[in-house]
Amino acid sequence: QVQLVESGGGLVQPGGSLRLSCAASGSIFSVDAMGWYRQAPGKQRELVATRISGGTTSYADSVKGRFIISRDNAKNTVYLQMNSLKPEDTAVYYCNAWMRVSSAPMTSEYWGQGTQVTVSS
Repeated sequence: QVQLVESGGGLVQPGGSLRLSCAASGSIFSVDAMGWYRQAPGKQRELVATRISGGTTSYADSVKGRFIISRDNAKNTVYLQMNSLKPEDTAVYYCNAWMRVSSAPMTSEYWGQGTQVTVSS
């Protein structure tokens, strides 16, 4: 059984920072990419940032220059450092990973349970 477990969400004032973590566990053979999505109330889930195994990263325009995605390959963990947070960043943040488990012939997509981030004064 493969799991993605997120942590680090919470309430922060505008201009503040938070760091999200997501650890993948289980019989993981390889990880192709890990990233973060978010979904605000009444809106569709959107990509925030991704990092592929080669190190290439991509960001939503709305978070460029404020958020940084990083990954610890040895721990199968991805981080999202969120700085200069704005009220519009309020959402449930979901960890996403494309991984191959040891018993599977191909890569599959996995999701975490989500962690709430609220930016409010």
